[in-house]
Amino acid sequence: MAPILSSVIDYIDTSKQSLWIATASILFNPVYWNIMAQSEYRNKTLTRLTGGRPYLGCYILAVSIFSLGILRDHLYNFALDEQPKYPPLMTEQVKRLAGASFVVGSTLVVTSMWALGVTGTYLGDYFGILMEDRVTSFPFNVTNNPMYDGSTLCFLSTALWKASPTGIALSALVYVWYKLACLFEEPFTGEIYAKREQERKQNAKKSK
Repeated sequence: MAPILSSVIDYIDTSKQSLWIATASILFNPVYWNIMAQSEYRNKTLTRLTGGRPYLGCYILAVSIFSLGILRDHLYNFALDEQPKYPPLMTEQVKRLAGASFVVGSTLVVTSMWALGVTGTYLGDYFGILMEDRVTSFPFNVTNNPMYDGSTLCFLSTALWKASPTGIALSALVYVWYKLACLFEEPFTGEIYAKREQERKQNAKKSK
């Protein structure tokens, strides 16, 4: 196993600047949207900048997150194009696996966005735009984080298609980084909805 791993690592060229730029982009994006969302929740930053319109603030954040995602994907593809290909991955079977990974990943991402809508996908909770009920239909009945898992699979599909050990390593980084983001995001989102339920109960008591 060790010789095989060593052989694979030999196909990761750390001297390429594009690799580190792509890595920085992958790490930056979740940090960016969490900082912006926290700033909005605590200080109403974007709502104030848009003249007290939380929906407009959320849409602006959505555009920025989506645009950064496009840039990240471009940097990732460019970095892989400058990396060596690993011959054992250059097979039809791996190409089919890459295709399947892309289809599954894209399905999870698209259906997640469809189920949540723009504000549900792009952190509307932090703007006070809360969903009435938790979404439990597909793809949320398959995975708790279909957007993150689907995105990871899309990264992996590109890595496999390009026979790139570097891409596989970066896909693993994406997976770990998203899981760390979930450890931070999920409890906070839970608190937002718990606070709403508490306020509803208090209002119900007052109305009696």
